[in-house]
Amino acid sequence: MARYNYRAVEKKWQEIWEAKEVFKTGVDFSKPKYYALVEFPYPSGEGLHVGHPRPYTALDVVARKRRMEGYNVLFPMGWDAFGLPAENYAIQTKIHPAVITERNINRFREQLKSLGFSFDWSREVNTTDPNYFKWTQWIFLKLFEKGLAYKKEMPINWCPRCKIGLANEEVVDGQCERCGHQVETRVKNQWMLRITAYAERLINDLDLVDYIERVKVQQRNWIGRSEGADVIFKIKDTDESLTVFTTRPDTLFGATYMVISPEHPVLAKLKDRIANFPEVAAYQEEARKKSEFERSQLIREKTGVRLEGLSAINPVNNEEISIWVSDYVLMTYGTGAIMAVPGHDQRDWEFAKKFGLPIVEVVAGGDITEQAYTDTEQGTMVNSGFLNGLDVQAAKQKMIAWLQERGLGEPKVNYKLRDWVFSRQRYWGEPIPLVYCQECGWVPVPESELPVRLPQVANYEPTDTGESPLAKIRHWVETTCPKCGGYAERETDTMPQWAGSSWYFLRYTDPNNDQALASREALDYWLPVDWYNGGMEHTTLHLLYSRFWHKFLYDIGVVPGPEPYSKRTSHGMILGENNEKMSKSRGNVVNPDDVVAEYGADTLRLYEMFIGDFEKSVPWSTEGVRGCKRFLDRVWKLQEAVIPGDAYRPELEAKMHQTIKKVSQDYEHLKFNTAIAALMTFLNDVNHVGSINEAEMKTFLILLNPVAPHITEEIWERLEFGGMLNEQTWPSWDEEKTIEQTVEIGVQVNGKLRGTITVNLDDSQEAAREKALANDAVQKALDGKSIVKEIYVPGRIYNIVVK
Repeated sequence: MARYNYRAVEKKWQEIWEAKEVFKTGVDFSKPKYYALVEFPYPSGEGLHVGHPRPYTALDVVARKRRMEGYNVLFPMGWDAFGLPAENYAIQTKIHPAVITERNINRFREQLKSLGFSFDWSREVNTTDPNYFKWTQWIFLKLFEKGLAYKKEMPINWCPRCKIGLANEEVVDGQCERCGHQVETRVKNQWMLRITAYAERLINDLDLVDYIERVKVQQRNWIGRSEGADVIFKIKDTDESLTVFTTRPDTLFGATYMVISPEHPVLAKLKDRIANFPEVAAYQEEARKKSEFERSQLIREKTGVRLEGLSAINPVNNEEISIWVSDYVLMTYGTGAIMAVPGHDQRDWEFAKKFGLPIVEVVAGGDITEQAYTDTEQGTMVNSGFLNGLDVQAAKQKMIAWLQERGLGEPKVNYKLRDWVFSRQRYWGEPIPLVYCQECGWVPVPESELPVRLPQVANYEPTDTGESPLAKIRHWVETTCPKCGGYAERETDTMPQWAGSSWYFLRYTDPNNDQALASREALDYWLPVDWYNGGMEHTTLHLLYSRFWHKFLYDIGVVPGPEPYSKRTSHGMILGENNEKMSKSRGNVVNPDDVVAEYGADTLRLYEMFIGDFEKSVPWSTEGVRGCKRFLDRVWKLQEAVIPGDAYRPELEAKMHQTIKKVSQDYEHLKFNTAIAALMTFLNDVNHVGSINEAEMKTFLILLNPVAPHITEEIWERLEFGGMLNEQTWPSWDEEKTIEQTVEIGVQVNGKLRGTITVNLDDSQEAAREKALANDAVQKALDGKSIVKEIYVPGRIYNIVVK
């Protein structure tokens, strides 16, 4: 038999699939559907490394299986091509983003096609395509129309290197999620999306979906729902007051001072009343240089300035307490002001100790002279007036009622989630389709004029001032107000990268529609996505944002359900052989092109699935790749062992049904490594028998096909089984036939194992005895001896006692 020439075989079948449009999605809406979705890749220029194909291969396996089960399968691919990854690479290479994006997409597409993924390339989308971002802009206009898009001057995360504002979700450990630079705080006028209006539903509707638990936990923690009360503290001798949100209104008697954020507006309002305002202003400037992450760290020295000339009144006991400004209080959480209860909060305790402020115990149980007593979810109230003697939970309810009766507070639910900072001071993004008119304010561009396209520019690099480079393109900026016809200017900030990726799964259902983002018929049929796989790093970015946009579109009647994805899984990374994350700086990146060239695409696909638990990170192993190649070589050689036969033979029937069951179930439950192990075991069984008939070979090839599609298609054709393999029906198993009908048991003579025999499970003792006594090794052990007793345990052992 000719040696397996994987290069020729894989090239041949990739050309056949493309020419025949084998994986083009059908339009028979009467068939059951299966929508498999892989996270939108960024064509940033570096190309794929071997860690990237893992999730694509996983969903490709299931998509191929579902097609053979009779489903109408939607398995699309597209490009998240606007935003920082593409733009930064363009700046680095000095090539226009549009040019470099097209080049990178072509490279990524070529790499993906070389691996034989069954994507429906006729549905390919690209966020930079005007026919696509027209609808991104349309969604923004609907958000603006409903009051969910607004512009506001506020402190934001600012990356000095990328020169853009960042949403909280884009800051990781105080650093820019893209470039790793330390983030600082700046006050800027930014477009915001009111994602907080959906906070409660984003939490509650997690009960409607099948997400792995760690994904749900991350979503709930990021949204950060907390129940408590807003409490009003009047500022002495002024008409102003400070409202604080607290989850512990029961501890109000222990509030001995207040702290406000350096950005709190009361500082400007009462500037003339603050005796040491120059000192306060200097502190505000220092705080501006720090990121929210840095400011909120628990383990760092506490700093602050007392507002001399101002004091607040504790509403429960009318005691006068000092007001401080400190950077550990954030304007973006709660109200930007806190009541400090140093007896029961360690950060407040440390601040109070440093500045000599009173510390009062109000929940009994600790020694507040040594540290704050924080184990206070249960306990008894002390030093708390009308709350004394109550347990904590009862005290909370009584205090809230007391505050409400006197107009000093009310129950409140708060969220850690902040509104989404939506504008970017960069060139490579969707233009925001609004113009500003001095007479009319912000006015939407008419839908008939969408899409608003980017102007052609020679210089697209970000400015040091933080202003978008679009602001300099005056012929593009200057326009006419759609409302009054007067002079107006276009918004020059662009949308963030997450805009286009927040709805791409909808466009795949009807990618060429020029009348709507997708037809209602297509959306009704394909949604929700049956299985969506993405990285854990995006559970507070793309996943959260796309759920928000989808819920909004559901509310305005565009999509048929409240959640976009029925099932959400995450994959573990493939690490370098040194067990570290792959990166150029570590010198451990493995290029899939090199692996395909040396071992073949099927080998890479097989190894990606066999390497280990899909949800866990595992190191790359070149020896493991070679092992998978050896297995495929054995599969190729199996052609020589094929004999006629249109039914499974008795000696392999149980193994065949066991393998069908194992592989079918494991593919669906992300157990790809154990599914492949079952196929390897079956191949060993075949080698033990010495042959494989046509019926057994067909089933084996179908089971292996989703993982290794090229070699299995080639063998199918060579053996003249008829048609194309991917057009076949997925095999089924008979539960009764998964039980072995024959078994190998030991034969003991006087307690020593002397041989083994194969028996049927329903063999009588006489039948088993005949086989035992016919065994050569047993005969030798019985030679010259008399049998005293024989014991047969069906299917387990045959015992002979002699003397």
